[in-house]
Amino acid sequence: MSGPVTFETELDSVLPQDLPMRGIVVAKAAAHLTLIEQANRQFNLTRITDPREAAIKHVLDSVIPWRLFAGAKHVLDAGTGAGFPGIPLALTLPDVQFTLAESTHKKARVVGEAVHQLGIRNARIEALRAEEILGTRRFDIVTARAVAPIERAVELFKGATLLLYKGPDAEQEIAEAKRSRVKMEIVMRYELPDNLGSRTIVRCEL
Repeated sequence: MSGPVTFETELDSVLPQDLPMRGIVVAKAAAHLTLIEQANRQFNLTRITDPREAAIKHVLDSVIPWRLFAGAKHVLDAGTGAGFPGIPLALTLPDVQFTLAESTHKKARVVGEAVHQLGIRNARIEALRAEEILGTRRFDIVTARAVAPIERAVELFKGATLLLYKGPDAEQEIAEAKRSRVKMEIVMRYELPDNLGSRTIVRCEL
């Protein structure tokens, strides 16, 4: 990874032109990636080190489904890791409140510092497992990227509407989760640029 100018250039080239708050997302997401780059020198937050790949796999992938989150009041990002998809979505949707759950304290500290430095008022980090947070509060949507298979996710996050970022094998996961008696449907599919992968968004609700 290089510096923030490179990140800004790559983000400006890949993010959709109709993305809400696009200029802010480009600038602040670039700063977020720079903070991750710096933290990566001390401990491994991500294996994605190329600026363009980071712009696509971390930020673009997070925000492509933004319309599915618009209108929600409070979203829980389960297992946010280095802050994805929660931070890019929070920048895109300033009227939606995001709680970012990350039980690994080192990662939670980095995300908390990013939220503070970037001045993201509609996001907060909690160094807890998402299921612990769900035990005390309700959310309009729970989202997660690569946290658990669908069958496991619907067990962990009971009672919530889920929007899960999955890969091309989502149908197989849905089939394996059928016995959970949760309504599941594919609500969006997209291809990432540069042949960096296929994404399927699955909605699960009771």
